[in-house]
Amino acid sequence: MAATMSNVDEIRNRVILGEFNVKNVHTTDYPGNYPGYDDTWSLQKFQKNFRIDVVQMDETCMEFDMVGIDASIANAFRRILLAEVPTMAVEKVFIYNNTSIIQDEVLAQRLGLIPIKADPRLFEYRNAGDEEGTEIDTIQLQLKIKCTRNHQATKDSADPQELYLNHMVYSKDMTWVPIGNQADVLADANIGPVHGDILLAKLRPGQELDIVMHCVKGIGQDHAKFSPVATASYRLLPEITLMKTVEGEKAERLKRCFSPGVIELENHGGKVVAKVMNSRLDTCSREVLRHDDLKNAVKLARVRDHFIFSVESTGILPPDVLVSEAIKVLMAKCQRFLSELDSSEME
Repeated sequence: MAATMSNVDEIRNRVILGEFNVKNVHTTDYPGNYPGYDDTWSLQKFQKNFRIDVVQMDETCMEFDMVGIDASIANAFRRILLAEVPTMAVEKVFIYNNTSIIQDEVLAQRLGLIPIKADPRLFEYRNAGDEEGTEIDTIQLQLKIKCTRNHQATKDSADPQELYLNHMVYSKDMTWVPIGNQADVLADANIGPVHGDILLAKLRPGQELDIVMHCVKGIGQDHAKFSPVATASYRLLPEITLMKTVEGEKAERLKRCFSPGVIELENHGGKVVAKVMNSRLDTCSREVLRHDDLKNAVKLARVRDHFIFSVESTGILPPDVLVSEAIKVLMAKCQRFLSELDSSEME
């Protein structure tokens, strides 16, 4: 009976990576699926099991563990990060002069995809049909630059960097033009492109650009330029178990089958023995299953309710802020759903 219960635990909590298949991929946490297990959902049980552990974080990247939830909730959270956390991006491009070789439409597209460092929480959504932006819903940027010859260049030089001035147009040349009271209200916001070294166009003497851009608030669901993340992904926590002792040459071969740091070798009484050091670093390549003398010595699995999230921001907002904003969006969705249920019951 104990062995049976152990097998059920494995089916409920682990995805098993076999040589020719992947087992236990179905969701099995609905009530009554397994005799002897109470899988009914309760808030107390969820609060006890659920946790978020931040593993690593810097200005643009964040890795954290989300433990104790179903894959559907984890995926909803990922999709919200990609498509429903608002940002500011160039929406309208007014081209007054463009004598470069880049067509107006292509240049406007390039400008739209440049991440703009501006906190979207300080702005409102622009109303549909509004031609003129206001200080509460629009950021105005200007790009005005002209290429000229450098009269200080040496006579025999062929280097464009020396021959011409302003012949490379970068995102740093986009300057913020405050609207209304923005100069006072947003004085410390440091509004402008996130990265100043994005190449926009190349000019030659006599060519110039004179452009005004309006940035508005939007979400990635409407256009990818509004997406606040470069990547937002998750994977299940790998779990590697050695079923028997692996020694000598087999241990060294076993170590090479996995990513660096997963398997380490220890000296036990003059014998080299393999030991699992950090399953988290594994990429689940299943390389070990190609070796007939090793495939039965190890069991590869993934923990079903332990998600390793990786969030890489475009730089518009720090990744921890993006995560908290995504949680707020998810909470608003839940609240809206409950409100709809209440209203339908009243009808």
